[in-house]
Order: sequence, then structure tokens, then C-alpha cells
Amino acid sequence: MPTAFRVAMALCMSMLFAGIAANAQSLPRDAASRTEIFPFPSLTLSDQQFLNGDAAAGKPVTVAGEFRVAQGSGKLPVVVLMHGSSGVGATTEAWVHEFNSMGISTFVIDGFTGRGLTVVGPNQALLGRLNLIVDIYRSLEILAKHPRVDPDRIVLMGFSRGGQAALYASLDRFNKLWNKSGIQFAAYIPFYPDCSTTYQTDTEVAARPIRVFHGTPDDYNPVKSCKAFVERLKTAGRDVVLTEYPDSAHGFDSGLLGVNTVTVSTGAQTARNCHIREGDGGVLVNADTQAPFTYKDSCIELNPHVGGNPTTAAESRKAVVEFLQVLFKLG
Repeated sequence: MPTAFRVAMALCMSMLFAGIAANAQSLPRDAASRTEIFPFPSLTLSDQQFLNGDAAAGKPVTVAGEFRVAQGSGKLPVVVLMHGSSGVGATTEAWVHEFNSMGISTFVIDGFTGRGLTVVGPNQALLGRLNLIVDIYRSLEILAKHPRVDPDRIVLMGFSRGGQAALYASLDRFNKLWNKSGIQFAAYIPFYPDCSTTYQTDTEVAARPIRVFHGTPDDYNPVKSCKAFVERLKTAGRDVVLTEYPDSAHGFDSGLLGVNTVTVSTGAQTARNCHIREGDGGVLVNADTQAPFTYKDSCIELNPHVGGNPTTAAESRKAVVEFLQVLFKLG
């Protein structure tokens, strides 16, 4: 092979590899280096079945999670995100980009599509109040074995119905019943959860930080009941903080997308005036009537408000970012 040809070929190969390297280096900071889709087995359960640990009574179902591996090498921290009553939406994507830009991988659970659901707001009885916790624990089984995941640095974050799941996934009792992964979350970050239910032994939670974010005028999941629960947790010596934002409706972090209006979620059910407690045998009881709770109870109301607040969204994003930087020991 002539020397000139060999030199030309070497130059071309050098330019090709340089181009590949430059392209990799030019990825936006918030772009994942790799995306993996995981279908995984779960169960569809009533709340009573969940509370009794009755897995045999559950209906097997396959749900899915999207794992985005952040740029970086080795085992990385992860935030697991659990959606609310409308499924995975654009605001979730905004949080994913934020975390990926920090070098934090994300695992977004879709607990609806595999169950044939799109939205449950107008009929919350379509899925048990606690069912998404099973999906959350099942995701831990995947992440615990993944070669790119640091199992000691996995945080759970959820929104509305998913925020409720993120909050109560911290309970020791539920971990013992349903978490078979062998690991625990490093922290729990519920956004505007429903705290209207008192579960047995619900102040016995994992020895991990819980950071709740809520809005004062929220009439979907009122902050009042969450304040009461947080105070009970504090009295029990738990590491919990509630950050409350004035002038911030349910879903205020949609302000990350520039949403700055509040509208009525027409037909959506809210338990804002319900007082629910766990009775004997895992039965959820309406504390006002002493009858088993249903979404046909008179305390169930309709048409709560939802909407974004860009200022509050930015403040909550900053708070979450700073919390994770310290927790994950990011440089």
C-alpha cells in the first residue's frame, strides 16, 4: 500500500474518531447518554389487599419504566419519578431534564398504560389509593441490579397521587410487606400529596429524609392534612420538612414549563373534606360516618383547581436541586 494512501487513510480515520468524540462531548448537559425501557411485572390491588399484604389476590399486570442514564461514568445516582392522576406528563419531562443535567439518572414509572388507564381524576376508584407503591418497589428491584446505578443513592419523587405514593412508600410496614429489592430509597420527595388518610403505624417510617412540597391554596389535596401528618412525624423524631408556598395551586411546578394560569380540573374528584383512617382488617373507614370509605361518600367533591406558578416552580426546583446536591455529594 503506497505511503501516501496509508497516510490519507490514517488521517481520515483520525478525523472520524475525532468527530465521534466531539459529537459525544457536544451533547447538551440535560441529554441522557442512554435510554432503556423496562417492562416489569406488578399487581393491581385494592387498598385492603395492599394493606393486608395479600399478593395472591392481586391481578398480575405489566407496567413500564423509562430509565435515562445521565452523562458520566460508573454507578450514578437516580431519581425515580411517579406520576399523578393524569399519567406521565410534560412537567415530569422538565424534572427529568433538570436531574439529567446534574449527572443524575432518572427512572420514570408509567403505572397507567399497562393497566389500560389514561387518567383517573374523574374516577379515582379505578385504581387503589396505594397501588402505585407496589410499582415503585418493583422499580427498585430493577435498579438494585443495574450496573450503572449506585443502589445507595436512589431517591423517590412523586406528584399528587404519585406524591401520595412517594410519601407513604416511606412507611416501614409497607416496605416489609412489598419491597423485595433488598435496598431502600435514600430520600422521599412528595409534591402536593394527599394526606387525608391515617394508616396504622404510619409514623414508623424509614430513617431517611422526607421533603414535602405543597401549596397553601391547594383545594385538590389540601396542605392542612399534610401539616398534621408532618407534625406527627416530627413528634416521632422523623427527618421531615414541609415547604409550603403561598399563591400556589395544585400542580404549581408546571410553572417550569411557563404555565402561569390556574384552571378548574372539571369533574375531577377530591377527598379534600374526607377524614379517612385504616380500620381493622385493612378496611379504609370514613371517620365521619364510621362506614367503609368509597368515592361515592358525601365528603367527595368535584372540580378542584390546578395550575402553574413559575416563581414557585423555580423556588421548588432550586430547593430540590440543592437537597440532592448535598444528599448525593455532587461536586
